[in-house]
Amino acid sequence: MADNEKTVQLSHGGGGKEMNRLIKSIFFKAFNNPILASEEDAALLHFEGQAAFTTDSFTVSPLFFAGGNIGKLAIAGTVNDLAMMGAEPQYLSCSFIIEEGFAIKDLKAIVGSMAEELHKSGTRIVCGDTKVVPKGCADGLFINTSGVGRVLKPQISVKNLRPGDAILVSGDIGRHGAAILMAREGLTLESELVSDCANLWPVVEQLIACNIEVHAMRDATRGGLAAVLNEWAGASNVGINVEESKIPVCDEVKGLCELYGFEPHDLANEGTFILAVPGEIADGALEIIQRYGHCQQAAIIGHVEETHPGKVVLKTPWGSSRYLDLPQGELLPRIC
Repeated sequence: MADNEKTVQLSHGGGGKEMNRLIKSIFFKAFNNPILASEEDAALLHFEGQAAFTTDSFTVSPLFFAGGNIGKLAIAGTVNDLAMMGAEPQYLSCSFIIEEGFAIKDLKAIVGSMAEELHKSGTRIVCGDTKVVPKGCADGLFINTSGVGRVLKPQISVKNLRPGDAILVSGDIGRHGAAILMAREGLTLESELVSDCANLWPVVEQLIACNIEVHAMRDATRGGLAAVLNEWAGASNVGINVEESKIPVCDEVKGLCELYGFEPHDLANEGTFILAVPGEIADGALEIIQRYGHCQQAAIIGHVEETHPGKVVLKTPWGSSRYLDLPQGELLPRIC
């Protein structure tokens, strides 16, 4: 194979034979479905009832990290945003901005991981776009994905928390942010720490199938657990109390936080979500998450009350309490 066939060239974005060959041999091959294969200017879709729509762009650095890569992240991130609204992820668009000279083998690996992630939720990429920019105008590869899905569980909202609700977390927190930090700093630990990057639709689908009354649900990405809880408290005008000792954090994440001065609840997650449900059904919801989310670290970490509206109070293991504020500044840029 010639050198110019091993990397992406400007001609691959020029609309001619090279671009057609790239799209057919990599993207169409991995994402094949009748709607995409029709090669129309726009995908024709059919919906019944209310639909959810979301979009996201991914610029993570490095592109490959323990537990995933930018492609897996792009699919999981968009699918998860739909799932958090109680919507079945059905159709995605996908746009690639590729830097001239990007390795074809890396592009194939990234696209392959995207196809694997799509399969987990039965989601299809039905339209897309490819741009190639001159060397130095992008950092390897950027991806944008938008998604639509049919709402199966309406009335899930940041504004629906009520006093008496229990707050659950689906797994241990901070893994994605810690994994990206490790990759950038070249750190190695005795035990394997990987990103929690994962498709959350399978476990959310089970919560819906079991008719769990969900008031609010959100994946704790940028800003982590602290950002989600503060957004909920403000939007619903309620107080949220959380017990620090009940928040699951693995030893590797704790160690990195101590080393760099971070708080685990400020670090990003890409496969962990926060859930607010009526207190009386919290144990049942927890059992479903543990069984179908394959995470025994899932836990009930707090509750909603009428006092201190708009604030999140963290009770420490020593019996004292403090406000858990929104993270400030940019802890780790380009984590997703």
